[in-house]
This record gives sequence, C-alpha cells and structure tokens, in this order.
Amino acid sequence: MIVAAATAAGKTEAAFLPICSALSRNSDGGIHALYIGPLKALINDQFGRLESLCRDLQIPVHRWHGDVSQAARRRLLQSPAGILLITPESLEAQFILRGPRLRSLFAPLRWVVVDELHAFIGTERGRQLQSLLHRLELVRGAHVPRVALSATLGDLALAADFLRPRHGKHVVQIVANSDTRELRVQIRGYRRADDESEDADLAVARHLFRALRGSDNLVFANSRSNVEKFADVLRRLSEHERVPNEFLPHHGSLSKALREDVEAALKDRTLPLTAVCTNTLELGIDIGSVASVAQLGPPASVAATRQRVGRSGRRGEPAVLRIYVQEPAFEPTIDVEAALRVQLLQAIAVIELLVDGWCEAPRSGALHLSTLVQQILSLVAQCGGVRADDAFRVLCSGGPFGTVGSDAFAALLRGLGARDILTQTHDGTLTFGLTGERMVGRWDFYAAFSTPDEYRIVAGNQTLGTLPILHPIKEKDLLIFAGRRWRVVSVDVSTSTLFVVPAPGGRIPPFDGDGPPIDSTLRRRMRSVYERADVPAFLDLPARDLLSEGRTTFVRLGLLDRDVVIDGQDLVLFPWSGDLVHDTLALLLASSGFRARGSRAAVRVEGMTLAKLRQWQTTALRSPPPSAMDLASAVPNKLREKHDHLLPERLLLADYATTCIDVDGAMASLRTLRIPLETDALPSTS
Repeated sequence: MIVAAATAAGKTEAAFLPICSALSRNSDGGIHALYIGPLKALINDQFGRLESLCRDLQIPVHRWHGDVSQAARRRLLQSPAGILLITPESLEAQFILRGPRLRSLFAPLRWVVVDELHAFIGTERGRQLQSLLHRLELVRGAHVPRVALSATLGDLALAADFLRPRHGKHVVQIVANSDTRELRVQIRGYRRADDESEDADLAVARHLFRALRGSDNLVFANSRSNVEKFADVLRRLSEHERVPNEFLPHHGSLSKALREDVEAALKDRTLPLTAVCTNTLELGIDIGSVASVAQLGPPASVAATRQRVGRSGRRGEPAVLRIYVQEPAFEPTIDVEAALRVQLLQAIAVIELLVDGWCEAPRSGALHLSTLVQQILSLVAQCGGVRADDAFRVLCSGGPFGTVGSDAFAALLRGLGARDILTQTHDGTLTFGLTGERMVGRWDFYAAFSTPDEYRIVAGNQTLGTLPILHPIKEKDLLIFAGRRWRVVSVDVSTSTLFVVPAPGGRIPPFDGDGPPIDSTLRRRMRSVYERADVPAFLDLPARDLLSEGRTTFVRLGLLDRDVVIDGQDLVLFPWSGDLVHDTLALLLASSGFRARGSRAAVRVEGMTLAKLRQWQTTALRSPPPSAMDLASAVPNKLREKHDHLLPERLLLADYATTCIDVDGAMASLRTLRIPLETDALPSTS
C-alpha cells in the first residue's frame, strides 16, 4: 500500500493506528512491525511519536541506528518485541553481523513501513532497500505486507513497482489530492557585480534578516557552502544590530549535537529561530509549523520545492515561499545564458509546475551494479557462503536486480574473484577472499553510497562536525563552519582532526556534492515562459526587470523560431530538454569529432558553423544511432558509485549507459532542433 498526502497530513498515524490496533490484541515476542526511514533524525523524531502512541497500549518501540547506545541495542536483542525503527544501513548490518539470528528476530514480522518513499526511488540506496526487503521475506519465509508513505511522488505506477517489484499492479494507492492551502510566493531578483562580489549576498541576507527575524523559518541554501556563507553573514548582521542571533546552520557535516540543538530549538515555540539548511530539513522531521520557507537560488526540482513548501502553512495558515535569485549585472552579451536570465526563468517554471500539481518521476532501468556488488558480499556474510546459482536466484532472477542477466552476473563474480574479494570452494560455494573479508569488516560497508575521507573539526572540547578532505588544510588557515569563523591552530594527521579557535576572519570551506539533474518538462516550461508576454504576479520589481531582459534577449537572438545561437566561433544549442538529454547530445557530437559540452541550459559546440551543424544533424538522423554503450566508452571517468571501481570494464560501461545516457531522448531532441540556414539572418551575442 502507498499512502501519499501532503506533509503533516497524518500519514504516520494512517499507517500505525491499524498496526497498533492489531498489536494490542496480539504482540508476542519478536519484531512485529519494521519502520524504515532514510534519516537518523527522522527515526528519532518518529520514535518519540510512536513511543507516546504505544505507551498505554504496552507495545514496545525500539530504534536502531549509528547513534543508538549499545545498551539499548542489547536490550532489543535480548527481548525483541513490538516495533523497530531502523535505517537501511543498520538493517544491512543485521544481515551481515547476525545472519543466523535473523529468523528468530523477525519470525513474527507482519508489516514493513517505508517512510519518505520518494527519497529512495531511483537511487543506489533504494535498490539496497529493495534487496534487503526481499531477503527479509526469504528469511521470514513469508510475504510481508509493505506500507509506503510519501508527500512527493511524480509517478505512482513507478512508485508501486518500486515498492513491490514485478507486482506494482497489486499495490493499493491511497492518495490525498485535496490540499487546498493557500500558497503565497515571491521571487526576488538581485544583480551580482561579478562572481567574487558579496554585494548581492549581503542584499539577500539583509532582506532575510528583516523578513524572518522574530519567527520560525527554514532557509534552503542549495549547498553546504551556501549554508555556511549565509549563516555567517546573518550572524554578523545580528551582531551589528546588537540583537540576539536567530539564524543557525543545519547540514549533514555538522555534528549530531549541533544539528539536534537546531531541531529542538525549532520545536520550541518560546524563542524564534531560522535554520539555514540543506535538504537535511526537507524530509519529515516533525519540527512543527514554520512561518515561511526561503530558497536561495533557483530550485533544481519541483519535487524538492513541494516537499519544502509543505513545511510551511500548517493548521490553516497559508504556505509562504520566498525565492532569491541572483543574476549577473555585467553586460549580458558576454554570456548567452546569463543574458537569457536562465536562473530566474527556472525559478518561475518551478513555481508554475508546482501550482499545476506536476513533479518529476525518477528514471528507471538502471542496473545498480555497485549496489549488486554490496549485496553479493552481504549475502555471503549472512549465510557464511553461498552458491553462485543461489545468489543469482535471490538477487537477480527472483530479486530486485532483475535487469542483470546470468552472463553479466557470472562476469561480475569472475571480476570479484580476480581481485581476491571472492573465492570459490571445490563444491562451488562462494566465500570471501582476504580482500573481501577486509571490505565487509569495515564500518562503512553497510552504506550503499560512498562517504569521503573527512577531517573532524574540534573547538576546545566540542566537536563541531566534519569536513571532506578535498583540499589540504594547514595551520593558520581560516574557516567558516557552523555559522562562525575559526582559525586552524593544529592539524593531527594521524586522526584527521583539525583543532580550531575563534577568529575574526574566515573563508567558506570546500564541500562536495551536486544537485539533481534538471528535468525536460521543467526546461520546456522555461521556454514557454520566454515565449509568453504575461508577467507572473509573484515577481518583485527587480525580478520583473530581469524577466523582461531575458525575454528581450530571447527574441533578439531569434529563439522564437530557432534553437541555435552564434557565440563567437561557437554555436550554442537550446534543445530545451533535461540535463541527461543535453549530456547525451554532447556525447553524440563528440563521437563525430566535435568538441561539445552541456552547460546550464544549453549545449555549447566549439568551432562549429551552421552548415556543419545542419550536415551533422542530417547524417545523424539518417544513420542508426550509436548505442549507449558506445557513447559511454568515450567518457573518461565513469566511476560514480561506491563499488564502481570493482566492476569489469564491460559492466562499468553498461552501468554508466543505463544511468547517465539517454539516446532515445537525445535523438528525439535532435529531430526537433530548429537550425537556421546559413543565409538566414542570425543575430550573434557579440
């Protein structure tokens, strides 16, 4: 069953009230209900809610993740009963560390509840979860009903197939479409003098300071670097105005203690607080209603925007969203996409699609071979050894990796054997090689995603958090972290620890991570906004001026009836498709000897003429398109996921091709690409 409804609509109660009713009548020893959440903080929050609900019913409620004490874990293992809340990684650890005991631990399991389903669909972590649920039913020896909860699902059929692979048509869907809350939106436009200028940042911070002080709010900053930048500026504004600082950072690199302090302060209504955050506060942690949500920079997806807006406007109040967009103030003819004001147009398109009720659906069809490597090793650890044909049956032919055939599976096993990760005994049983034993014995093996090596940042006797070791950091370096400024006084290389003290100066440290790819529907809506004349009422005056400039440039460059712009010696193509299609078009061009790359909203081809482009388009459409595998072979670095480096080259190509290349979409886009004749008057950006 899938229960889809707005944030704070009561999805948790909808799932657990029937479960608790049944458990109150019969809850013998063992885990009867398993709740799986994507975040430790979400599990902690739901633990409090369920424990309160179940206390008078005398139903035990337990939680298990990396921050739960050993004593609490021992109590659960000694007397398993009731409801268990757990992350996928901690559930993975149960398979590896307690394989023989799993049957007794989960013998009476009757329900699995998956929260925030959309956070798993289409990801490596989601495929890991599918595998764990399938293996859990094999251990249990019975079908276990699954209940999924989500506020944001772009394709319910896809979500149903994800929840119960191969049997999505049997999944019951309960969807609440009656969200009639008022949505108040403003997009505010700013001009940035140059990439290094702080003027626009300061102007944004000043408006945030004036608009948000005195109430509880969330400010989504798109990246940890932006979180630190704006938390620091807002704190300094508070100090300048000699008022208490109400602006605190919240992101995944901060310590658990600092994050929990912010979450507790948001729940406490006695003092106002605004959290400047990444998507760490996007999911369903119950922080109560906030007065408003702010977004720094254009939203990358409608789905994330819907989730974030759901944090505001509860209990009959309107939802309030402010979006702050910075566009370059320099002469716009220097940069085609800057002249088109694509960031502002993206923000407008997101709001229009949000109001229309549309959101992105994850791409399906990926092989997820990195996670298959993990699940093979996990299965070997669980069973103490497994035959290759049994492993294939459990994971592939009867499991969630159904797109992986027997030949590919055998090639994968041979590759793992060549690296001494697996070995095969005389009777055909797969066991660990020395390298495999070391891999599975590491603490970070349980996660399907990779975690970079990190510094631990310590001030006095307090751990502030961690920082990816992307660039060398040395003594006397200045940092901005946890919303404050620090100087590094020493570096302990043996423990990867930075010791810091407060300092007047600082700089934003380097963080890693990219946003989600832009969807084709979003780009097509952007073109629609360019082509229309109406001005959305939710734009402030500077944003209206920027929209006018973008539309004027769109017309001046002839993009009303063509999709190509001359930029010096280059051509800039505007297919108005998603990032995946743009990247594939760039690979198609590169396969013909042209230098091409995807940019913010276009594909740039260096040293290309209109005649050459038209000739290439004609040839490409008349010829059989290259396979995704052929295009993938031209990509120099295909390592994206945690165990990709263990894949044989052919399988690495196949995995990249199914995940990062869309040949059909690129060819469809190429067919509709409007290329003018050489004799047509085509305005240039220069």
